[in-house]
Amino acid sequence: MAMPQALSTADAYDALDAASRPRFENILRFLWIAPIAVSLIITTLYPLIFLLALALSKSSLGKPFKAFAGLKNFRLALTDPQFLTSVAKTVAYAFASSGVQLAAGLGVALLFQHLLKRNRILVSLLLLPLITPPVMVGVAWKLILAPAGGLLNGVLLKWGILAEPLSFLGDPTLAWVSIFVADLWQWTPFVAILTFAALASLPEGVDDAAVMDGTSPLQRFRYVTLPLIAAPLSSIYLIKLIFSFKLFDLVYTLTYGGPGFATTTTGFSIYRLAMQQFEVAQAAAQTLIFATLIGLLTIPVVRLHARLEARGV
Repeated sequence: MAMPQALSTADAYDALDAASRPRFENILRFLWIAPIAVSLIITTLYPLIFLLALALSKSSLGKPFKAFAGLKNFRLALTDPQFLTSVAKTVAYAFASSGVQLAAGLGVALLFQHLLKRNRILVSLLLLPLITPPVMVGVAWKLILAPAGGLLNGVLLKWGILAEPLSFLGDPTLAWVSIFVADLWQWTPFVAILTFAALASLPEGVDDAAVMDGTSPLQRFRYVTLPLIAAPLSSIYLIKLIFSFKLFDLVYTLTYGGPGFATTTTGFSIYRLAMQQFEVAQAAAQTLIFATLIGLLTIPVVRLHARLEARGV
C-alpha cells in the first residue's frame, strides 16, 4: 500500500478554500517574524526595560530595586559636573576622531586602488590592526609610550629630539593624543576596507571617460569619485562615530581615565560609577541619557546620508 506523501507549503496553500487562505497567510507571516521578534525582545527590549527600572529605583550592585526613586537618578546625572564633562569630552573626541579616520581611511583606500589594483591578499593585511583585541592594542601602545624603556621615547632620545624621556600618558593633552593615535592605528583599516569596497563598486568606465576628457587626477577625485562615494562615506562615518562614542578599552588600558579625570570618557565614567562605587541606579540613568544623546547627535548624519542617496550621488 502506497504511503501518502507529505504536502508542501504550496500544495497545502492550494488545497485550502478561499475563506481559509487569509488565516493561513497570517500564520505563515507570524512564523516568519516570530524568531526575529523573540530575538529583539531578548536582546533589546528586556535589557532596556531592566535598565529603565534600575534608573527609576534606588539600587546598588548587591541590592537592586530597594525602593522607587522616581527621576532622582536622572536629576543627579544632569547635575553631576564629572558626568557632564565626560560627555562633552566624549562627543568632541568622537566627531573629531571619526572625521580624521574617515579621511585617513579614504586616503589609504585610494592608494590601494591605485597601487595594488585590488589585490585582495595585500588588502587583507590592512585588517591586522583591526583583528587585534582592543586590550592588546592598548597594552602594546602603553609599552610603546612608556617613559622608561618605551620605543617612542627611545627613538626620540636617540635622534636628539628629546633631552629626557617624556611622559605621554602623564600629561592631559598628550594622553588624549596618545589615545587618538592608538585609536587611529586600530580603526583606520576598518574605514579603509569599507571605503575600498565603495570604490570597487563604482561604475566601470567612469574614470576612463574623465581621463579622456582631459581632467587631472585631483579633478577626477573632486568631481567624479567623491560625489559617487559620498553616500557610502556618510554611512561609514556614522558607523565609526557610534564606535567612537563607546570608547572604553583604550582609556581603560592606556590611562585609566587619567591623569586625574582628564581622559575619562562617558563609558569609563559609567563603569567607575557602577563597578567601583556600586551606584548601578545612577549608572543606569547616565547610560540612558547618554544613549539618548547619541541618538540625537547621529540624526543629522542619518539625514545627510538619506539626502545623498536620494540625489543618487
